[in-house]
Amino acid sequence: MRLFRFDGELNTIARIFLSVSVTVIALASFFGAAGALTGNLFLLKLHPYLFFIGFGNLAILIFNRYLTAAIYPELKIDPSKQLHYIYAILFALFMITVSIAMEWPLLKAVTGLLLMVIVAGPIKEIFTTLSVPRIWKEVSVRYYIFDVLFLLVANIGLFTLGLKEAFPNLRIIPFFVTQSSYFLGSSFPLSISVMGFLYTYAWSSSSKRELAKRLFSLWFYVFVGGVLFFLIVILLENYLSMMMISHILLLGVMALLGSFTIYLYNFFRNKFHHPALAFLLSGIALLFATGGFGIMNIYYLKGVHFGTLPPLRFDRMWIYHSHTHAALLGWITFSFIGMIYIVIPSIICSNSLETLRSKNALSLLVGQGVMKRAFVQLTVLLLSSSAILLAFFLNNNLLLGGAGFAYGCAVYYLRVNLHQTNTNSLTITSLT
Repeated sequence: MRLFRFDGELNTIARIFLSVSVTVIALASFFGAAGALTGNLFLLKLHPYLFFIGFGNLAILIFNRYLTAAIYPELKIDPSKQLHYIYAILFALFMITVSIAMEWPLLKAVTGLLLMVIVAGPIKEIFTTLSVPRIWKEVSVRYYIFDVLFLLVANIGLFTLGLKEAFPNLRIIPFFVTQSSYFLGSSFPLSISVMGFLYTYAWSSSSKRELAKRLFSLWFYVFVGGVLFFLIVILLENYLSMMMISHILLLGVMALLGSFTIYLYNFFRNKFHHPALAFLLSGIALLFATGGFGIMNIYYLKGVHFGTLPPLRFDRMWIYHSHTHAALLGWITFSFIGMIYIVIPSIICSNSLETLRSKNALSLLVGQGVMKRAFVQLTVLLLSSSAILLAFFLNNNLLLGGAGFAYGCAVYYLRVNLHQTNTNSLTITSLT
């Protein structure tokens, strides 16, 4: 992997983020695919950690900061500091790889501790720069900043997980600290950011912006509060509450999917076919699939205590794997690719966040060729992710491995496609 020569400019660090984050997701996909084909337990154990530690932290520390600073300019971005974040995350990936390869759980705990220290810096900057009333004033910022807080909690989870694996009889560590709870806690921050992005660059500029603001403000409490309460009822093993909350969240996702479909139809009819919005729509559709698999997961979870391995009976484990992969490969990755197709060209175009602050964020910032190739990329990702879900149902490792490799290649193509975007050739074509 070749990092760009760093010159201290914002557009350069944005390109480095693109290169590293996309490579991390692709490697996680390749390792998962290779593990499925060969039965290699090391690769099967490693690939989710690569995704969550690598992409999860990079997305919140760097990408999320672009979105927040675009709303509040006083949250200035220091490209040199962001480069140090990237190096620290790469070092954390090295440590977790060694930890799993050598079965050194204490090194996993040290990795979590390092990530906790890293995330503490941006949290301090946020709350010493913005007051709580200012944060609460902007609906999107609520989503973005809660993401940083939940990332800290997720990294605390990695730290305690390493300690629990090193000292399994240490009673001070709660019983619910497991790999599953860590992965769930790490996926939550990424999900919240997407919600804030959808409001900022879709509904906030609509003709019914006041209604959209109220609904997204309500959805913040339902989504964040619902997931937190869901974690509590899981620990209490209250299946009726689990089913009730999961259905409420699924109904909310259905409303989000339907309304965004209408928005997308009007946008494409009045403006142009923007691939980023198509990626986001696909992500929401796969979030709906995630919710559906999650409800099935709960149905078959009854009688299985939380933290049990495997979390479901062997003949039902395809539901668990489908639920997690629909969320990671579908909802999160699809959505962030769509967000990247908007944010990174915007930054490269002006070497600032000014385009993101303007109405030109959803304009034609890349060439027609890049957009057409993005739709081809989306098609390959949809086919390969669907094949992965089918492979879990069929218990077919050959299909799982092949689809996983195809998915990884399609994700990596994001770097190739946007790398062809030359700063000098970027023009803003206002289509409003």
